[in-house]
Amino acid sequence: MEDTLFDLPEPRTPEQAVIAHFQLGGEDFGEPDQRALIFDAERAMTAAVGDAGVGEVDGNEFGGGEAVLYAYGSDADALFRVMEATLRALPFRPAHVVLRHGDAEDAEAVESRVEL
Repeated sequence: MEDTLFDLPEPRTPEQAVIAHFQLGGEDFGEPDQRALIFDAERAMTAAVGDAGVGEVDGNEFGGGEAVLYAYGSDADALFRVMEATLRALPFRPAHVVLRHGDAEDAEAVESRVEL
């Protein structure tokens, strides 16, 4: 009798998130120099998060006078620790970060807010 190997899916770790919100000047996409600072910070955090192996910085969104940065990984707290200094160094205020512990579609996911 032969042993049969089954291709069972590996258990999935819930994807947690760090979502940073920054108020920019104006009501649209902010000024070019403001967007440049956000892009520079995003590149720095992408490298730091990758080097630390805690997840990935997934991009940004501009509009309504706000910039939002998204990052995902298996531990929102560890991800935020790597990103925190760069996020706090950005000059735009008001600003806050949402740490989501659990998948976006999980009704029991816990979110906490950190003011910057």
